[in-house]
Amino acid sequence: MKNEYEILPDKDMTNRPDYEQEIVAIIRSNRSPKILRDQLADYHENDIADAIPQLTAQERKKLFNLLHLDTLSDVLEHMDEEEAIVYLNELDIVKAASVISEMESDDAAGLLDEFPEGKRDLVMSLMDEESKRDVELVASFDEDEIGSRMSTDYILIQRNLTVKKAMRELISQAADNTNVTTIFVVDETDTFYGTIDLRELIIARQNTDLEDLIATSFPYVYAHENIDDCIEELKDYSEDSIPVLDNDNRILGVITSQNLIEVVDEEMGEDYARFAGLTEEEDLTETLLESMKKRLPWLVTLLFLGLIVSAVVSAFEQVVAQLTLIMAFQSLILDMSGNVGTQSLAVTIRVLMDETLSSKQKVGLVFKESRVGLCNGLILGGASSVVVTLFIIFFKHQTPAFALAVSGCIGISLVIAMLVSSTVGTVIPLFFKQIHVDPAAASGPLITTVNDLVAVVVYYGLSWILLINTMHLGG
Repeated sequence: MKNEYEILPDKDMTNRPDYEQEIVAIIRSNRSPKILRDQLADYHENDIADAIPQLTAQERKKLFNLLHLDTLSDVLEHMDEEEAIVYLNELDIVKAASVISEMESDDAAGLLDEFPEGKRDLVMSLMDEESKRDVELVASFDEDEIGSRMSTDYILIQRNLTVKKAMRELISQAADNTNVTTIFVVDETDTFYGTIDLRELIIARQNTDLEDLIATSFPYVYAHENIDDCIEELKDYSEDSIPVLDNDNRILGVITSQNLIEVVDEEMGEDYARFAGLTEEEDLTETLLESMKKRLPWLVTLLFLGLIVSAVVSAFEQVVAQLTLIMAFQSLILDMSGNVGTQSLAVTIRVLMDETLSSKQKVGLVFKESRVGLCNGLILGGASSVVVTLFIIFFKHQTPAFALAVSGCIGISLVIAMLVSSTVGTVIPLFFKQIHVDPAAASGPLITTVNDLVAVVVYYGLSWILLINTMHLGG
């Protein structure tokens, strides 16, 4: 007889069930709508969203008719806006308006922006008044303001209630709100006063003073605050939701943990895109023209910067003509200079995400990155001098004195170029931040091109001064 706790050998615990295919199979079956609806209720909305692209238009219509409005809205909320709008367009206009009404206000506002203006106005006219009012509130904020990402799904009670009345109010509002773990409290003037943890309210005795349950030291943000300016503050608190206030300290909405994850993900994506020299992220659905329009502005700018670098190189053509060998090591100096500058840029942008960084800390960052560049330059400059010396002697058949002179110039150039590049890669994003420009705009391609210019001037300038004018090695 087997032990009842023994794991059966034929169970493969490493294989995750293929929920998408299970959902597709359910939709394609001929069972009654009641059975199908009950079966679909066992699956998470995200899994249903992942399965939808595998369905035909007719099968999607069947699925949309099976799902309740609130479930369908949750499914669409788990999709990208561009994808969700495609499926919303497959619904009749009345049902689309009803589905959007069931959504979180920030998600609804984002989806409505994807509709053409005429259809957007028509959909909004069909939405219920409360949903329309919430969407208009969220849409009234600029996309870079935290108010554009808030949800109006929260529980709000008055400070002067008893525990019993507060519980009654909670139960009443919970029917229309899902964010119930944190209860927000306002005073007699509707000014934000504090919060109550749901658990604390549930276990409280009826004769407990509600004031004893209220946490008055609770984080909050203002709706017109820039997302970049308050994102660090939001991340520092492990709260399910944080209130968003107007200028009179009244609650307009909340930023939920899910909102925060989406904001951080988008900000990181935008920074990554800018770091690569793009104006914004791309996706697989974009047309050729749209992708070109995003990339061309930076590429044109970098083209002109590259022409400046080429012009500087041409100014040293006499140096190259007299000492052709130094051309072979140009890429070594330029590549290392660009790599070091990009490393410093990445470190600086990450550090600048901390909005509390003081001026002293910024200056310290510059000196630290400069020291890192200098020390790495000394190590790599010395190593490259040894390798270049041996290369020139054994492969170019030059005298040791000539080889040491050229390798020494290369080593010194590498040290100076890496020192300057580290400093430039730190100072430029700090300067951009100071003038209220996104430091991620100081992208890798820009830093690399600037450092190419620095490296060319340093390398050929030293070659001209040390090798040709001082040591007279030119031919």
